[in-house]
Amino acid sequence: MSTSSSPPSSAAAAAAPEEKQKTAERAQEMETYRQKCDGYIKSGLKRNVTVQWLIDRLMTMGCDPPNGFIKCMDCGEKMAGGGFGVVEETVIDAKPTNTTNDDGSSALSDAVAQRAKTAQCHRTDEDLRRQLDAADDGKVRLRLLPEIFLCQQHLRNETHAHEAMVHELIHAIDLCRTKMDPLNNCMHMACTEIRAENLSGECDWLRELAKGKMSKFGGHGAECAKRRATLSVQANPKCREKAREYVDAAFERCYKDTFPFDRHPNLR
Repeated sequence: MSTSSSPPSSAAAAAAPEEKQKTAERAQEMETYRQKCDGYIKSGLKRNVTVQWLIDRLMTMGCDPPNGFIKCMDCGEKMAGGGFGVVEETVIDAKPTNTTNDDGSSALSDAVAQRAKTAQCHRTDEDLRRQLDAADDGKVRLRLLPEIFLCQQHLRNETHAHEAMVHELIHAIDLCRTKMDPLNNCMHMACTEIRAENLSGECDWLRELAKGKMSKFGGHGAECAKRRATLSVQANPKCREKAREYVDAAFERCYKDTFPFDRHPNLR
């Protein structure tokens, strides 16, 4: 019996250069986004007084940011300006009692290693759910590393990038001052999201008006912070079903909390 393969069809041969061209164009597009995003980060660190002040406060509090802790990343289709924290997953060593347990431990270690290779913004909802389940079962320890990423292709302009930096730096401040655990404590997550939405400038009334999100002038900031914080809390599988309840419960206290600012930074 002949085992020779058929030559590629003319259609397949013609498609190969097209795919190669698309790949090259996307790579160039991502490089352009990255360069622009890198420029936004540099301008934020050099010229944005709020970004500079928050980083200085982190250092004063004893939480010196590591070099390059704000990065630009290709976030794919995930529509976000940025994100805070990389979930570090460490397997808890256990002495296997039989081959079955040994195989299970090996499979878990392989899964953890594979997730570690995936950038945080590319990790799926299922990845996070498996991490949380493994932690609940006592198989792994989870730790939130204080790193910030900006989604390079979703930044509208420099102002948007700087607001995203301030938002994520508020999370860094909260992690430093309270040792919060937003992965497992939904009230912690609700509070830090409320504060970040409120203090970052992302709920500016002109932007809300342009988006058609402002139903009334008075109190629009609180409504915006609640709406956006709820969406963020819903990203955690542990908190998703009761996200609005957690936000409502934490709102009064956390919306008034302007630390490390003496007053709201957007008030003139």
